[in-house]
Amino acid sequence: MAEVVQVHKDWVGSFPSGKKITVVFVIGGPGSGKGTQCAKIVSQFGFTHLSAGDLLREEVKSDTEQGATIKNLMHEGKLVPSEIIVRLLLKAMLASGNDKFLIDGFPRNEENREAYEKIIKIEPEFALLIDCSREEMERRILHRNQGRDDDNMETIRRRFEVFQQSTLPVIQHYEKMGKLRRVDGDRQPDMVFEDVKAIFAQLNTQANQGSNVSRAQTNPFKSWFLDIFCSCFDVADRRN
Repeated sequence: MAEVVQVHKDWVGSFPSGKKITVVFVIGGPGSGKGTQCAKIVSQFGFTHLSAGDLLREEVKSDTEQGATIKNLMHEGKLVPSEIIVRLLLKAMLASGNDKFLIDGFPRNEENREAYEKIIKIEPEFALLIDCSREEMERRILHRNQGRDDDNMETIRRRFEVFQQSTLPVIQHYEKMGKLRRVDGDRQPDMVFEDVKAIFAQLNTQANQGSNVSRAQTNPFKSWFLDIFCSCFDVADRRN
């Protein structure tokens, strides 16, 4: 029987009702360059970058019962329950004070996705897939200098297999929904970001258009007045 892990539900609250929250998932294999692209997006578009892995490691370092539970699970090679991960994400989102979030390396599997939808209930704008070949990811991981003990070929290939098996259904889910944005991650980071930048610029444009529509709806008299005002100019132009 699977071990039942107690989740501390008093960790989190909720966003104010009616507040627009923008969430983008960033998905890619190990070494695909997710972190690099997230840093560029944060710098240019004002998102808050959240990494599920970083949040788990931070919680392990904290002197809490939940941190000790996570540490034991990871030490035993067990998966941390999706509900714990999602509540850590929500806690960080609420603490940030921002309303735009990049969630890096998440969801890793369908269980993650379902827990997110159940607990946070904020539909992502899209999932950004940094599509990088296995050969290029291997090359990057072997040449980077992060001092990680698991950066050996056997472990790297096992991580690739886990990513492909677990995350492919998530990618397919968002692709079916029309919410997958794919960029070629084999190129240099600046070249990749040109494509990423275009995607986020389009998101900004859509957000601004939505904001204008919302303002018109909340002030119908103003919208009516503008329509009359513009139509008067249109009539005058035709007469001229």
